[in-house]
Parts: sequence; structure tokens; C-alpha cells
Amino acid sequence: DSFNLPTVQNGVKASTTIAEQYREERRKNGLIYSGIYNSTAGVNDLNQFIIAEKITKDVNPSYGSIQKIYTRNTDLLTLCEDKVLKIVANKDALYNADGNPELIATNRVLGQAVALPGEFGISTEPGSFVSYADNCYFTDASRGSVMKIAGDSLAPISQVGMIDYFADTLKDSNLFTCIGTYDEKKADYNLTIEKRVSWASSILFGKQVFTTLTWGERAKGWTSFKTFHPEEGLSINNNYYTWK
Repeated sequence: DSFNLPTVQNGVKASTTIAEQYREERRKNGLIYSGIYNSTAGVNDLNQFIIAEKITKDVNPSYGSIQKIYTRNTDLLTLCEDKVLKIVANKDALYNADGNPELIATNRVLGQAVALPGEFGISTEPGSFVSYADNCYFTDASRGSVMKIAGDSLAPISQVGMIDYFADTLKDSNLFTCIGTYDEKKADYNLTIEKRVSWASSILFGKQVFTTLTWGERAKGWTSFKTFHPEEGLSINNNYYTWK
């Protein structure tokens, strides 16, 4: 912060104007973005964060922390603990008197944040999120639900014959993590629920217990319990791979 010096050093600076201590800030409810990258024009401003420009986008803190960001078409799907938002990119939403939005062009990188209808979020399980085509799947452990996003609609697919099972399983105090993978060939969302069982008679502390269930998109229901327990998984060229 000194004139014509290549480094910032410790010590008193004549240009210091704030009384607060300079320290790291964790922005759980906001996004910060850099300059653009354009390989065709040879522009690489990914290391530039110019505070004089509008480079931040904050969401309502009551929605909880941002857990997952996913680019879908020209929108940014933002999943918070207690809410799912759609942030329009390079455009803004202008609302008419009747409440219907009209999208207009803007110089903002991130425009209006629109909440999807429904009181659901992703809790603290971003690993359960998967997407294929226009569909997205994830778990809301705090509400004992498994969710599906189709377009701009949010639906709890856990209520299709399994409402009590997921309400008990996802809200178990031993729940450790949820892992979501997608089989493109069979159009299956495979959800692996891992628990770390606490100490009890003849059981060691931290013992892992796995359960894998399948939501069949063609059947529109929960089709099977499975015996494999992946740590990761994805589909490549219509083949489904999982691994430890």
C-alpha cells in the first residue's frame, strides 16, 4: 500500500485510514468475482479484484450460508442452507406492476437473485448435489427431504413413498455425509447416506454405516436399495463409474 513499492510490508502506513484491524473476513452469504477471461482476445483478468467496481453479490443472510454454486444455462443456481436461489447473469429482472418479471440487459455480472418457490435448502450437504440436463437433485437433511429441481420448480421427491424413511434417516444424529451420483444410461440418481455410529457395546467409535438408494427418473419413484458405497461417481460417454 506504499507508493511505487513491489510488496506490502508490515508496519505503520501513512495511507492507512481505517481503525479496524486488518483481517480475513469469511463471507458466507456473498459472492465475489474477478475480471473476465477471454482466450480469443487474450484477456486474462482473473487475478484482478478491483474494489472500485461492483464485484460483489450478497444474498439474504436469513437463508443461511451458501453451500453450492452451479452454472445452469445463463443463470447461477445458488443453494443456501435454507433456500435455493437463481441469480441471473449479465442481465437483471425488472418487475412490472402485476409482479411479472421482464429480463433486460445490464452491465452487471450478477443481476437479480430470485428465490425458487419452496422452503427448502441444501442444509450442509453439497456433496449430495448432482445435475443432468435440466434436472438437479440434492438432499435437505435439516428437513429430512430429498429434492429435485426441474426448470424453476422445486419438488420433494422423498415424499414419493419414502417420506418417513428419509425423515428418520436424514435427521439421525449419526448422519455424517450424503453423496449423490448420477447414472446417465439408466437415468438414476444414486444417493449414498453415510453414518458414523457412536460408541456402544461391541461397536467402535466412528464405525461407518452406508446405505445407497436409487431414484429412477423413468419410473418417477425410488426403485432400489443397492450394495455399493461410492465416495465419488459420475457418467462419462454414457458409462457410469464410481470409485473410492
